[in-house]
Amino acid sequence: MNYWVASDYHLGSFNSIGYFNRPFRSLEHMNNTIIKNHNARVKPSDTVYHVGDFCMRNSSDKTGKGMRTTSEEWESKLNGKIIHIIGNHDQNNGVKSNIINLSILTHDRSFFLVHDPKYINYTYDINLVGHLHNKLTIEKRHYKDIESISTYVINVGVDVNNFMPITFDEVLKMEKELLR
Repeated sequence: MNYWVASDYHLGSFNSIGYFNRPFRSLEHMNNTIIKNHNARVKPSDTVYHVGDFCMRNSSDKTGKGMRTTSEEWESKLNGKIIHIIGNHDQNNGVKSNIINLSILTHDRSFFLVHDPKYINYTYDINLVGHLHNKLTIEKRHYKDIESISTYVINVGVDVNNFMPITFDEVLKMEKELLR
């Protein structure tokens, strides 16, 4: 079994293509690409921590584009058990989770998963966030300018990760890149 992390699939949201400058020619193309990429990496026995904004039910624009697919329908198309951390667009999409943030200890590191980076926790080694979309965020932040209390903030959104989930090993490689 493997563990994965991702954020901001925004499945079913036509507006996500334009808002986030996603390279898709249609909503179907976006949804199919994210599902295909997810399933190419994630096996049925794996676990995926999805850090917010999973899908957008009832997200039709004025021309009727968009989908009314529920989160359960999207999950049925994806491999693995998905653990949802709530994002700002998860209030009306059927995601059944009350997890606002999550702590994980793995690879001898402490991880704090939260959708919006304004809620990071400085007591963890690494904060995994979403919400940023195209902003490639791999940075070190200091608490109140005290160098001895710091954390790494890494955007695990699909927009900066080839529209696929990533492993904790891949997160640690990103951190090493930052240390260079």
